[in-house]
Amino acid sequence: MDKYIIGIDLGGTNIKSAVFTSEFEPILERSDSTDAGLGPAHVLGKIKIIIKTMLLESGIDRHSVLCMGMGIPGLLDPREGISIFSPNFPHWENIHVVKEMQREFPFPVFIDNDVRLNLYGEWLHGAGVGRRNIVLLTLGTGLGSGILADGRVLYGQTSSAGEIGHMNMVREGRPCRCGSSGCLGRYVSATGMVRTFTEELDQGRESLIRSWVKNDSQQITAKMISDAYDLGDPLAIEVMHETGRLLGFGLATFINLLNPELVIIGGGMSAAGDRLLGTVRDTIRKHALKLSSEACQVVQAALGGRSGMLGAAVYAARRVEGKG
Repeated sequence: MDKYIIGIDLGGTNIKSAVFTSEFEPILERSDSTDAGLGPAHVLGKIKIIIKTMLLESGIDRHSVLCMGMGIPGLLDPREGISIFSPNFPHWENIHVVKEMQREFPFPVFIDNDVRLNLYGEWLHGAGVGRRNIVLLTLGTGLGSGILADGRVLYGQTSSAGEIGHMNMVREGRPCRCGSSGCLGRYVSATGMVRTFTEELDQGRESLIRSWVKNDSQQITAKMISDAYDLGDPLAIEVMHETGRLLGFGLATFINLLNPELVIIGGGMSAAGDRLLGTVRDTIRKHALKLSSEACQVVQAALGGRSGMLGAAVYAARRVEGKG
């Protein structure tokens, strides 16, 4: 009997889901809005419906599913299957995700931090194939990272290694739901960059984007800032470069500490490409240790939005095999 693996990438905006063969060939992929504001019970219920629908549409019996992997943002206990805290999900504390899923499905379910699962995808099937020392960042609703050191994914004592988004970069800066303030992710993320931009508009700065959104700053997106950058908008260029400088300083610290050979930038905001990464690379070159920075490349993710789903499936399969 053929076996299949399900991969779920839970994001602050979208739930990305896929069914793969046991060789990680995609059978079916889909994306649905997360509706995170409606609470964990709603989100988990929606995931259950998505899984049932995918199996029905692909004609796969649930007993043919080998396992399922789920990437969950924030802090968690992957061994117990508990999501402890997720800063972009209201009321998301100590949620036993695995137990909830296994009330509905007969196959093994495994969870891990969503960025670590992106790392599994890019390391084994994407930009990091053949590498042993990698830092992967996802720039989206927030900022997260996964770390591969000497061929091993780092977890740390509480499975929370790699929280670059919560490095304190701005003294007494923007409050963060983690309880601190000035965290890097409050500035270097799609949400953070848009906030930086709108704060400048509120101070009276002008931009093409003001007319695009008819003075409704709630409509501004990171893509608009990229588009205005391409049209030579001074404020868009300034904000993009300032965001890149902050990320560069954060990565310079990571490079000095971890000595990676590769930094992979993923997530929706990575679509900004060299508009953002040019400044990131320049800042690293100026502020990281010369020996370490010269040995490290900064590249965009190869798998795009698929890395989280694929990485979740790979991770689950490794756990079943006893490799996780």
